[in-house]
This record gives sequence, C-alpha cells and structure tokens, in this order.
Amino acid sequence: MDPSWLLVVSRARGPSRPRLRSLPRRCRSFGSPPLFADDLLVCCNDRELRLNSVRRLSTIARALGEERTRKELIPFLSENNDDDDEVLLAMAEELGVFIPYIGGVEYAHDLLPPLETLCTVEETCVRDKAVESLCRIGAQMKESDLVDWFIPLVKRLAAGEWFTSRVSSCGLFHIAYPSAPELAKAEFRSIYSQLCQDDMPMVRRSAASNLGKFAATVEPNHLKTDIMSIFEDLTQDDQDSVRLLAVEACAALGKLLESLDCVAHILPVIVNFSQDKSWRVRYMVANQLYELCEAVGSEPTRVDLVPAYVRLLRDNEAEVRIAAAGKVTKFCQILDPQLAIQHILPCVKELSSDSSQHVRSALASVIMGMAPVLGKDATIEQLLPIFLSLLKDEFPDVRLNIISKLDQVNQVIGIDLLSQSLLPAIVELSEDRHWRVRLAIIEYIPLLASQLGVRFFDDKLGALCMQWLEDKVFSIRDAAANNLKRLAEEFGPEWAMQHIVPQVLEKANNPHYLYRMTILQAISLLAPVLGTDITCQKLLPVIVNASMDRVPNIKFNVAKVLQSLIPIVDQSVVENTIRPSLVELSEDPDVDVRYFASQALQASDQVMMST
Repeated sequence: MDPSWLLVVSRARGPSRPRLRSLPRRCRSFGSPPLFADDLLVCCNDRELRLNSVRRLSTIARALGEERTRKELIPFLSENNDDDDEVLLAMAEELGVFIPYIGGVEYAHDLLPPLETLCTVEETCVRDKAVESLCRIGAQMKESDLVDWFIPLVKRLAAGEWFTSRVSSCGLFHIAYPSAPELAKAEFRSIYSQLCQDDMPMVRRSAASNLGKFAATVEPNHLKTDIMSIFEDLTQDDQDSVRLLAVEACAALGKLLESLDCVAHILPVIVNFSQDKSWRVRYMVANQLYELCEAVGSEPTRVDLVPAYVRLLRDNEAEVRIAAAGKVTKFCQILDPQLAIQHILPCVKELSSDSSQHVRSALASVIMGMAPVLGKDATIEQLLPIFLSLLKDEFPDVRLNIISKLDQVNQVIGIDLLSQSLLPAIVELSEDRHWRVRLAIIEYIPLLASQLGVRFFDDKLGALCMQWLEDKVFSIRDAAANNLKRLAEEFGPEWAMQHIVPQVLEKANNPHYLYRMTILQAISLLAPVLGTDITCQKLLPVIVNASMDRVPNIKFNVAKVLQSLIPIVDQSVVENTIRPSLVELSEDPDVDVRYFASQALQASDQVMMST
C-alpha cells in the first residue's frame, strides 16, 4: 500500500512542537511497526490529503497499536485542532467510534480531550458532531469514569468563556447527569438553569433544544420544580428563536409529567404560543399540536386546543396555515366526529380556496384521510364537494395530492357514488396539460379498475388507456405500457385478448417511430401475462414484421423483445421464427442493431444448451 498520503511527526526531545516530515519510503507496510519509536502518523500539508488521512485514522491506529495510539496519536490530535473545518468534522466523526482502537472502554476517557477541543471551535457542524461523538462514548463509559472524567468535562464546557463551549455543553448533560452524585446533580440543575439565562441567544437556543433530553434523566420531584422553572424562563424569552424551540420541549415534557401537571403547566403555554406575536413560534405550535394534544388528553384538547387549532388554520401567515393544514386529519382523529364537523370542517372549506397554492396543496395531501374519521354521510355531504373543487385546482400539485389518495374515500362512500362524482374529473385530468398529473392518473387506473369492475372499465376508461400510448411525453407512454400489463393481470388473459391486444396491434404501424417503440414495449410486457399461445399467434408475427423497420432504434428494440420472448415460447418457435430474425438483424449495417441481435443470439444459445 502506498503511504504517500501519510506523514510522520518526529517528536523533539525538548519542549518544542512536533515537526512534520515525509514518511520514509522503506516504511511501506502497515502491518510492521514504524521505524522510529517516537514517530506518529498524521496528515500532510495538502488539505485533501489531510482529509483522507483523518478518514483513515483507524488504519493509522491499527498500524501504531493500542498503546501508541493512546500515548502519541490522541495527544497529537488534541493539539492539531487548527485546521480546515471539513478536516475537523471528519476527525470528530472518527473519534466517536475509536474506542476499539485504544484498548477498549477502560481507556475511553483518553478520547475526551480532542473532542473537548472540537466542542469549542466556531463551526457549528463540527461542534455538533463532536457532541454526538462524546454522547456515544459517554454512553459506553463506566460509571466511575463518567464521574472522574466526563462530568468535569461538562462543567468545564459549561463554564467556558467563549459561547461555543457553553453551546456544546447543553447536549451533554443528559449523559452525565444519571451517574453524578447527589451534590453534583444539584449543581448540574443549577448550571443548566444558568445556561437557559445566558447572555448569548445561541446558548439559550441550545439549552431549549436539549431540555427534553435532560428532563428525561431528572428525578420526578425535581422535574416539577427545577425543570419546570427552567421551562417557564424559556417560554418567556425575548428571542423567538428560543421560544420556538421551547415548543418542542412542550411535547417532550408533556410525556414526562402526569396529566394534571401537564394541564397545569404545559397547556397554558401551548395556548399562549398559538397566539404568539412571532409567526415562527405559531408555525412550530401548528407543527407539534397533534403531539401536544396527546400529552394533555382529550378533554383539555376539546376545551382549549380546538379553539387554538382553529386560530392556526385561519392564521394570517401562509406558512402557519400550511403547517396547520398538514395536520388536519391527525387532529380530527383525536376528536369526536361531531366536534370535527362543527369546528374543523368550516376551516377546511376556507382552506380549499385559500389564496396560497401551497396551503391548498398541504390540505389536499391529507384531506382524503378525513373520510374514515367523519363517516359516510358527512363525507358525501361536506367533504365530496371539497374534493371535487381541489381536483379542478389550477395548481398541479393540488390535483396530484387528491388523486393519490382516492382509495381512502372509496372505502367510506363506495365505488358507485365515487365513480358518479369523481369519474368526470378523472377523465378531465387524464388530458391535463401537466404530464405529472396524467402520470398520477395512469398509476391509479389499475386500482380504480379493480374497484369499478370490468364492465364499467370497458365503458369509461378503456379508451383512455389506449390514448396514453401515443402521448407526447415518454414517461406517460412508458407508464401506459406498464398499465396495460397490470390491467391484463387484473382482468385475465381472455379479457386482454379481447380488449387490449387488437387495439395494441393496430398501433404497431403508427407513422411515428417513437410510438412504434412504445407498442414494442407493451408487447414485451404483455407476453408473459398472455401466455405462449397468444404470444405466438398474435404478438410474434407483429414483432418479426417490425424487424424489417427502416429505423435502427426499432430494429434493436425488436432484438431485445425477441430475447425476452425466448424463455416464454417453445423451443421449436425459437428455432424456426426467432433465431432467423435475429440472424438477419445481426448482419444489419447499424452497429447497435448488430450488438443487441448478437446478445439475443447468445441468450438463445444458452437456453438451447441448458435444455
């Protein structure tokens, strides 16, 4: 292995810093020890090479051995932290899984110094990765080592002069706290409270973000006092970026508190946040409201949170309405159907004609799920008109979101009423100018066909399926060919022979070669479903005739289709019909035609040898 991406640090005998020099060329084996007892493998000056080296720290550690890794590599990494952010990020990630390379869990504390240094750097992603690695290491450390090494580290970071260390410390309390002695636990709660009141908003944000994880490790009696006091401070912070993170803490604390305490401490905060002056805080409430409702229970939800949710659905900011609309089905699931009809449905009607297309799209993605919640009568009377209006929306994503969930409504109101109400809209959408809408309709057709039945499908939707084979967009034609296969599987070979095959074969002579290629694809997909007899009698002659097409693209696709038919038909058909056509194609002037024909002939030979 060429170690050109490595360097050696030759340690001076005095107090001077290590100096870098190239790894001697004679030291080429990672399996043998380095030539110099005081040498340490590290990265070279080029940034990319340093990055590669750091990503291979495990290789370097295996070359050095466990003892030298602890005594030389880890101390050097602790000193060598003034580097490119990407290199430091890779180092933070590697050190998180480095315990096996230093001798096991009993030496895990040796990894803390370099990670502690990385927790103080300015780049956020480096600090986050260092905290993540420290949590991973701390979770494996012995309790005594946590007390001796990890807890002092957390305290040092929390008391750091520069805000970056204090930010990082907030993510480590939940690892250190369970193993701390009683006096240290009290000190930890006090320190966390101070971090929540720190002068720097970045520190308070980190404390708010990690409050739920810390609270999960705190004893119940202290949870109701110390933690709830910290929580109240965060909910009243003058920075909206802190308050919105406190919303996440609401859901986390709600799961830890008893229901009465949750109603007393959490519910008023949620109601206040739903009317917060900052739209970002209201957005977070709308996003988290379902989880918050689960925490406080059904009765407080009905009395206090339903009005709050209605306000969010009618909020002035589109972003808040988007978040609230996306949760409408989940919210209705925890309510009595009559309550949902009385309070939520009027808001849904308003949102279906909202001025923001993104609000309507968010509503369309979930509104179909309300049908099972509200029941058949309410769905027919009130939801169905909303579905139909959204199906005609000018924004394609709205229509797509409705189409993809039609089966949820069918389960409630039945296919007869669904077909009468929605089929005209589906037929209209099948010719939509946006190809993604047409594609969504095609993908839904097999499910709709299975629910409507053969007779209804033949009368209403059969012509559409053939029409899509000649669409201007390739993705539509491709989906249409696959759609025919799925329909043949659903209704059986006899139905396909009567309703699909004749119409497909009629299009085989289309003047446009792209459409002729689509027919070839449809034939190759239908053949395994239709069986040997129909394939040989009806499909194979059309394919053989297409082998004489003037367009090379058609001819090499013929070769691929013939290859796919070899396992399906009898050996005599291969010998008498397929192979002669392939031989002729293998002598075609076009190189691609010759290539695919040769591939098909090789496949034919293999089948013959195996039989």
